[in-house]
Amino acid sequence: MNNDTIFALSSGFGKSGVAIIRISGDDLMDMFGTLLGKSEFTPRHAYYCNLHDKNGELLDQCIIVYFKAPQSFTGQDVIEVYSHGAPAVINAIFEYLKTFGARMASRGEFSRRAFYNNKMDLTDIDGLAALLDATTEAQRKSALRSMLGGDSKIYTTWRTKMIEIAAYSAAILDYDSDDLPKNIGDKITSETTKLYDEISAALSRYKTNRTIRSGFNIALVGETNVGKSSIFNRLVGSNRAIVSNTPGTTRDVVSAQLDIDGYLVNLSDTAGLRDTNDEIEKIGIERTQDEIQNANLVLHIESDDTKYKPATNEILVTNKSDLLKSKTNKNTIYVSAKTNDGIDTLMSAIRSKIHKLLDGTESDLVLNARTYELLSECQNELHKALTKSNSNYDIFSEHIRRASDAIGKILGTINANDVMDATFSQLCLGK
Repeated sequence: MNNDTIFALSSGFGKSGVAIIRISGDDLMDMFGTLLGKSEFTPRHAYYCNLHDKNGELLDQCIIVYFKAPQSFTGQDVIEVYSHGAPAVINAIFEYLKTFGARMASRGEFSRRAFYNNKMDLTDIDGLAALLDATTEAQRKSALRSMLGGDSKIYTTWRTKMIEIAAYSAAILDYDSDDLPKNIGDKITSETTKLYDEISAALSRYKTNRTIRSGFNIALVGETNVGKSSIFNRLVGSNRAIVSNTPGTTRDVVSAQLDIDGYLVNLSDTAGLRDTNDEIEKIGIERTQDEIQNANLVLHIESDDTKYKPATNEILVTNKSDLLKSKTNKNTIYVSAKTNDGIDTLMSAIRSKIHKLLDGTESDLVLNARTYELLSECQNELHKALTKSNSNYDIFSEHIRRASDAIGKILGTINANDVMDATFSQLCLGK
C-alpha cells in the first residue's frame, strides 16, 4: 500500500444539495488547519468554514471534519468535506486538493486502506459492496449484517475451531496421551464433523442467497398472441412491451425489475413459442428457452382453458377471461389483461411463491462467487480429513490446516504461525 494522500467523492455524482468529499493520508493535521483557516481544532468535531484556495478565492461554504488515525474509516487520518453538490464546486475543490500533493483515489482504494489497517476484513468489504448495490429491503438487511461483521464472526469462529483441531491433531503425534484430554481423537472427529455439516448447510443455501442479491427471475412463457406482453405491462404498471394482435410481435426478451415485498424480482416477457421460418423470431424463441432455464418461477400463459398441469415452479395463467364462457380449471388463475380482472389474484400467487421459496432459507453468510469457491474448498478439505486420513493424524491435521487456510483467504488474514501459537497457548501443554 502506498502512502499517497488520496481523495474522492463519497456521495453520488451529479447535481445534489450536498456532496461529501473524503480525503485519506498519513498526517493531515496541517492540511485540515489550512482548510479550516486556523491551527487549533478538535478531532471529530464539525466546523463551518469559508473554503478558500491558495490564492484566497472563495470556493464554497463547507462543513469539514477531521478524523485522527486510527479512529477513522481507513485507519489513517481522514478529512471529510461537506460542500454544495454542484459539479463546478466539486471540481474546484478537487483542483485545490491537488495543490497539497493529493491525488484522486482509484476504485476501492479507501476500502483497501481500511483492510490493510485492520479496520475491515475481506468479508466486511464484500458486505459493503453488496450494501452499495442493494435495491430492496432483503438485500439491505443481508448486506448490512455482513458489512457490520456478521460474516466475519462466523468465519473467524470456524477458523479458530479448525486451528484448534489441527493443533490437537499435531499434538497427538508429539505428546503422550497422559498430557492430552481424554478421548481426544473422538473429540476432534466430532468437532470436524460438526464444522463440515455447518459449512455444507451454508453452501446449500448459496443459490437462495444469490437469488436475493441478483433477483428472483420470473419468465412469462406461452404461445404467440396469448397476451403475455399485456399481462407483463399490467404487472409492471407501464407499457414496456409492445402489444399487437399480430402473432410473433415479441421477438426479444423484454425485462423489468420490481420490488415485491422487499425482494428484487426480474420479470421477463418472452417471444411466443411456435414453429416459424422467421430467423429473427427463431433467435427470440431460443432466448425464451434460456429464460425458462434461468427462471425461478414461470408464468405459463394460455388464452383458453387447457389441461396443462403446471410444474412446481410454474403458475398456469389463463388470459382473456372476459371472452371465456366457463371457468372450470382449478389449476389456473383466470385473468383479463384488458380489464385487469384477476391481476391482483395473480400477484398474490406470485408473492406466495416468492415467500415460499425464499423466506427463512437465506444463509447467514453473504456468499459471492469468490467466497463460495473458497468455502467449497474448505468443505472438501474437511471431507478428506474425515474420510481419507485413515486415522493418520498427520494427514488429518494437514487437511484441517488447508481448510483453515481457505477460510483465511476468505477473511484475508492467513498467518502460518496460527497453528503453532495454538499448540502453545490454547492447549496449555506447559512443556
